[in-house]
Amino acid sequence: MAFETEQQTLDERRRRPQKDRKRHTGRNVLLGFVAFFLVAAAVAGVFAFNLAQSFDSKAQKIDNAFPDESTRPDKVESGSGPSATNMLLLGSDSRAAGVDEAEAGVPTDQRSDTMMWVHIPADRKNIYIMSILRDTWVDIPGRGESKMNSAMAFGGIPLTVQTLENMFDTRLDNVAVIDFEGFKAMTDALGGVEVNVPVAFNTRQFSFPAGKQDLTGEQALAFVRERKAFSDGDYQRVKNQQVFLKAILSRFLTAETLTNPATLSKLVDTVSPYVSVDSSLDAGKAAALAVELREVRASNVTSFTLPTLGIGTSADGQSIVLRDDAAIAGIKDALKNGTLSTYLQQSGAASKQ
Repeated sequence: MAFETEQQTLDERRRRPQKDRKRHTGRNVLLGFVAFFLVAAAVAGVFAFNLAQSFDSKAQKIDNAFPDESTRPDKVESGSGPSATNMLLLGSDSRAAGVDEAEAGVPTDQRSDTMMWVHIPADRKNIYIMSILRDTWVDIPGRGESKMNSAMAFGGIPLTVQTLENMFDTRLDNVAVIDFEGFKAMTDALGGVEVNVPVAFNTRQFSFPAGKQDLTGEQALAFVRERKAFSDGDYQRVKNQQVFLKAILSRFLTAETLTNPATLSKLVDTVSPYVSVDSSLDAGKAAALAVELREVRASNVTSFTLPTLGIGTSADGQSIVLRDDAAIAGIKDALKNGTLSTYLQQSGAASKQ
């Protein structure tokens, strides 16, 4: 399958048949969260229902996002109020064929190079975003130990979900993926974003000196994708993604944006065609969560990376990221007990950006 070039316009993509466009989802998870957040946090108030319906009609659906029900943790209910919500955001820098197969839950050469676990506590006052390094050495059900991103290749999105649910003994409620083109369109629709570049680096097209600078969609795409320019590779890329996420939320979650119906409609209409979500995430659910999150601002969003024990080598000679079983156990308990904030404070794992 040939992937479309980055020069294709949005109009050209919209003229393509629905099934063909679906093949190009699943690129970069960072933006999956932002795209969903446009529907979840921004559409509160008088426009919530209309904007959510727009999202529902334009976003792609993943019909088989979850593993067999018998393999999954129980859903934790909180009584009369809302329960904590957990979402998985997936994407890939790969342009290899296999997105359809990944969404169908069959083996493919598609890999998930970037993934984030988003935790929204029951009180809806904060959002926690946990990045998981793609080379983390984990136990993949039915396959044994392998890199985290190979779960997509072995069994598509359902196996990726099952791997993470087993690791944290916590049920994922939703899954989302997004196309790179949606990322660029969203950034430009916001008029660009200002980021505080933590480490200077260069790509083939752009130079990123340390410090604050405004990024266009093209520049932001390069900023969050680059890893070869850094000695620690994926570690710094994940940090850059977290820096950008905070920056774009700060740009978006302002009174000027949130109270402007035209801006909100433009953002949702621009991003929705590039988003794929599981079939349970419909307009009604998105609008309901939007209202619940109406008080959340960028300062209420905490990002961190799943702690690891550094770089190592597998028995078959692969360069891998060694998992930290103690940290995984601590996060598992925190997710189940609703104490993730306390865990992060005590461990110092949360991003200080």
